[in-house]
Amino acid sequence: MSESLVVGADGRSRCAWAVSTPDYEAYHDDEWGRPVHGERALYERITLEAFQSGLSWLTILRRREGFRAAFVGFDADRVADYDEDDVARLLTDTSIIRNRAKIQAAVTNARAVVRLREDGGLDRLLWSFAPPPRPHRPTALSDVPAVSAESTALAKALRRQGFVFVGPTTAYAAMQACGLVDDHIEGCHVARNGAGTASPGAS
Repeated sequence: MSESLVVGADGRSRCAWAVSTPDYEAYHDDEWGRPVHGERALYERITLEAFQSGLSWLTILRRREGFRAAFVGFDADRVADYDEDDVARLLTDTSIIRNRAKIQAAVTNARAVVRLREDGGLDRLLWSFAPPPRPHRPTALSDVPAVSAESTALAKALRRQGFVFVGPTTAYAAMQACGLVDDHIEGCHVARNGAGTASPGAS
């Protein structure tokens, strides 16, 4: 067995990064790499990936419900109306990451999401950068890139639409989170079974 795969207590092989905590395991099995559609779900993933920058993804997962409450279920219309008082309020909210630049980015990006509806919406834009399926899955964690030509192009397109905190690396992480790419290691039980269904909350 590759060191990039670990067999869990349930006898299933998983990508090695997914086995250190139940939070990671659930996210790996039920969401990561599975296609996500719908404005709210996509805006949530982009927001969470921006907040994750410089932090552990586990930190974000364990505050996910706090983020959902803080950004009213990632309703872009409502977040787009946030003002400086709302930013100040969120800076005291211990259920999220209290980073002014990232909070302001979430508001800025909500406004971009709303404007983007005139050009077909976030779903259409994001998925237009989905690469063709790879002929082979990665066989080791070292084979999984941190950035790609598509994520670089996606980041540029998002910035042109007014999004911030969306560099090529963050864009690639969002592509993984939203299932535009499926980077489960060859032999992972999720890869073996396929990842063709939308993740919970994707509508």
